[in-house]
Amino acid sequence: MEKRSSLFSPVLITGCVILLIGFAIRASFGVFQIPIQDDYGWARTEFSLAIAIQNLAWGFGAPFFGAMAEKMGDRKAIILGAILYSLGLVLSTGATSAWQIQALEVMVGFGIAGTGFGVILAIVGRASAPEHRSMSMAIATAAGSAGQVVGPIAAVWLLEIMVWQSVFLVFAASILAVLLMLPFLRAPDVAGKEDLEESLSDVLKLAFKDPSYSMIFVGFFSCGYQLAFITAHFPALVTEMSAPIDPLSWCGDLGIESTAVLGGFAISVIGLANILGTLASGWAGKRYSRKWLLSGIYAGRAIAAAWFIMTPITANTILVFSFAMGFLWLATVPLTSGLIAHIYGLRYMATLYGIVFFSHQMGSFVGVYLGGVLYDMTGSYTTVWWLGIAVGVFSALVHIPIREESRFSVPQVAPA
Repeated sequence: MEKRSSLFSPVLITGCVILLIGFAIRASFGVFQIPIQDDYGWARTEFSLAIAIQNLAWGFGAPFFGAMAEKMGDRKAIILGAILYSLGLVLSTGATSAWQIQALEVMVGFGIAGTGFGVILAIVGRASAPEHRSMSMAIATAAGSAGQVVGPIAAVWLLEIMVWQSVFLVFAASILAVLLMLPFLRAPDVAGKEDLEESLSDVLKLAFKDPSYSMIFVGFFSCGYQLAFITAHFPALVTEMSAPIDPLSWCGDLGIESTAVLGGFAISVIGLANILGTLASGWAGKRYSRKWLLSGIYAGRAIAAAWFIMTPITANTILVFSFAMGFLWLATVPLTSGLIAHIYGLRYMATLYGIVFFSHQMGSFVGVYLGGVLYDMTGSYTTVWWLGIAVGVFSALVHIPIREESRFSVPQVAPA
């Protein structure tokens, strides 16, 4: 058996590129909120529902693509995901009504599932030596964060030179381009098909009867709520609720002259800080209890969000909040996936994480859609913001009772 001792490998690098491009596109959807609304005159709720449906479809698709990767092959799952992602974007350019673009977001959501964390992190985890596994997953997650840095900036820049439909076509071509790197994505095979069919049901029964798995599932809801709401609505919130930019503020120093540009820039700041936070999470996850780290992250998010909404919203407070929230943004992903792998083994991590991720995406659906509904009802995001703080506190508490030890005397790992 070949020894895998190097941290950086073709598998890790390829996985990082796929996540970077996929998440760059996904993170930019909030930038299109106002242009599409202005183009068609839709209520804020309509486009919010489209993004919410995308997130819910992503959640539905995650366990499906995880099981597909484990039974039929990783690359087949990624190919199908990239095709659906691209096709959904292309067809969205011809949508003329809200229900059409909402329906097409189902396809986009399934595409994100096939090219996202559930499939890629499982591949990276199998290809990594045990001593590097936590950091490898963190690096791959950080690559998704890097996509969040470049995605909104690229979308804002492209919208200055072309209509939003053309930007969607550029994005569609970009996600298809990742398929050129698949020959480098070779990880150790999972067990044979017969072995998978015989034991997957046993592991699922074990997990479903385990209160700790239920607590991980429930706790991940708030992560989806907070992240999806901010990704979809924060650029609009910044544009409409913040004070005019002071030339003497940090934004003035950065050359940002309008709140619209500041909104997209804030999402990028979140992504940039998230790279640091996710890498720190991977480092800490190897050394400290993952459940306590997760509890601390959710508590930290709640504190940062409460400070922001209770403070006059200015360009400076937006940047401070964006960095603080960004540092805690996807830091939950390597810890949650690592916790599942530690408790239930690596062999079925894609499926088990995919099921937990469905809770994350239910939270995403609620956060995005409720943000649009309550905005149209009240003209403000304040109510839905406080609800996000409440679910964050709940998640901080629900992780504490988790029993953090392997359920197997010998950890289940995929054979090399």
